[in-house]
Amino acid sequence: MSVTAPIQRVVLIDDSENDNFFHEIALRKAGFDGEIQIFESGERALEFLVQDQISVSTLVLLDINMPGMNGFDVARALTDRLQPRAALQVHMLTSSAWSVDKATAQSIDLIRNYLVKPLTKEAAAALLDVECFI
Repeated sequence: MSVTAPIQRVVLIDDSENDNFFHEIALRKAGFDGEIQIFESGERALEFLVQDQISVSTLVLLDINMPGMNGFDVARALTDRLQPRAALQVHMLTSSAWSVDKATAQSIDLIRNYLVKPLTKEAAAALLDVECFI
């Protein structure tokens, strides 16, 4: 029997301060009371995650279009440089509904899901696998 550890940390990686703010609210409304780390650059997020090596079960929500290192670059670098010590889920959370972007995300094994912004309370609850409270 396989047991999934509850998510203890969410990492939001998006260059939009507003999106990060609203996505944090959605996560809290969905019942998440753990740690939330916010990064507005792919490079800084990558540095944090590689240094941490996923010390606690972590959900990463990753935007595609960011200056410098984009979300695909971050996911590929994580694939090469991570040896997670705890459960890790990486999901694209982007404004792009382009089929090319979806196909690219599907080609990266680390990416589990492709979501189009904004993150709703219901979508957050489904990702966290917690009940959604009104």
